[in-house]
This record gives sequence, C-alpha cells and structure tokens, in this order.
Amino acid sequence: MNVSYLFPGGRSKALTMSYDDGQVYDRKLVSIFNEYGIKGTFFLNSANLGKDIFVLPDEVSQLYKGHEVAIHTKTHPFLDSIPLERIIEEIIEDRKYLELLVGSPVKGMSYPYGVYNEEVIKIIPSLGIEYSRTVNSTYNFNMPANFIVWNPTCHHKQNLLEITKRFLEIENKNQLQLLYVWGHSFEFERENNWKLIEEFCKMVSKTNSIWFATNIEIVRYIKALRMLEFSVKRDIVYNPSAISVWLSVNGSVVEVNPGQIVTLK
Repeated sequence: MNVSYLFPGGRSKALTMSYDDGQVYDRKLVSIFNEYGIKGTFFLNSANLGKDIFVLPDEVSQLYKGHEVAIHTKTHPFLDSIPLERIIEEIIEDRKYLELLVGSPVKGMSYPYGVYNEEVIKIIPSLGIEYSRTVNSTYNFNMPANFIVWNPTCHHKQNLLEITKRFLEIENKNQLQLLYVWGHSFEFERENNWKLIEEFCKMVSKTNSIWFATNIEIVRYIKALRMLEFSVKRDIVYNPSAISVWLSVNGSVVEVNPGQIVTLK
C-alpha cells in the first residue's frame, strides 16, 4: 500500500506568507492578498499599535480578517539580550493584547530581528507558542523539521519570481512542497516595488494546485496528519483530529474526515 500525505483538496503544494511589524502599509498588502485569494500571517508588536506609522488597535480585527494575527513580542527586543522574566513578559503580554483584539487564541510568533537562542527555543512552547519563524532562508520547499525554528523559503527580495517559477514547475506529487515568503510591507513602499508582490500574486493565483494558508493553518494541518493512526499494513487509518486530512493512496486521493476510520484500497 503506497500511502503519502497531501494538503487539503488533495494538493501537494502550499503557499504561506508572513509579514512583520504591523505598519500602515499592511493595509495595501492585505488588499492585494484579498484580491488574489492569498492568505498571510501578520506579526504585530502590541506596544506599537496606534503609534506613528503603525496600524490602529481598533482596526486589527477587521483589517486582518481572513488572515492570521500572531505575535512579534510586545516591544520588539533582542530576545538573546534580555532576562528570562522579560522574555516571558514580552510574549505573554503580546499574546494577551492581540487575543483581546482578534477574539481568538494567538499561537504564532516571529523572532524580533530574527534573533533567538536555545533558552528562547526551550521556553516559548510553554508560553503557548506553536511555531516561530526565523529570517533564515532555505531557498527550498521542504516542510520544517521543527516549527519552533521555522525557516522560510525566502524574503520577497530574494529572487521571488524566479523561486516561484521553480515552485510552480515542481511535479512531484509524493512529497509536500511549501513556498514560505516573508518580509515587511513597508519595504514595498520604501523601494517603490509594489508591482513585485502584485506580479507574484498573479502568478500563484492562476493555478488551483496550491493550498493558500496562514502559518497556523499549516501547523495545525501537519499536526493532524501526524496524529493519524495506521494499521501495520497501512490499509486502515483512523483520524482522531477535528479536521479532515487528505492522503494519496496508490495514486488516488482519499479524504479522511474527523473521527473517521477508513479502509484504504
């Protein structure tokens, strides 16, 4: 029995975007994403909301509707240069405030300045963080080995269109492929290259072979896949999770609903 994992809808490819800091330029970026059906995760510093060029607290819920709001710590410090007690405060207080704004659990994070150490990696899961993005580009489309140190494919300034073309040309349907792009929305304004992200969105939106997802949707789906319980011969599977998952079984797409036991053929 040849069984492999698929993304929702029987797809083998997924795209997720993430943007840091929550400056007012997120408004334009979100509108572009919405136009093309792209999903993004936006990492916010709660202490900056409403200041200078940052989005207002009152607009967070509506602005990022359909996307994901996640933490970037309360004040954006270097996490390797502050006491453990302050690390905890920076994460917990950011979560508390953002959860108040969006009305749902906030479980994701990106490291301020891309800085972290072993102490940070060890402590953040106990603070309710399910994943945290780095700034270390892999330039590949592999799934992360550890979501707490989630390395993206690339920054949008790193040959984005060429990398995307390579991603679209992949035909291997037996391995999950993820394109993860990150950046800051103010960079498009500063460098006057909004056309770059628009062209990118046009490229990826032309195909129905890609699952567009937020960071947390990727994490939760992969966790659901890992929860699947297979028989020794892999011809029976039980899905104990609360979401549907998809499998490739001898080349055919099979959906396994929540709580369902399926005999695979």
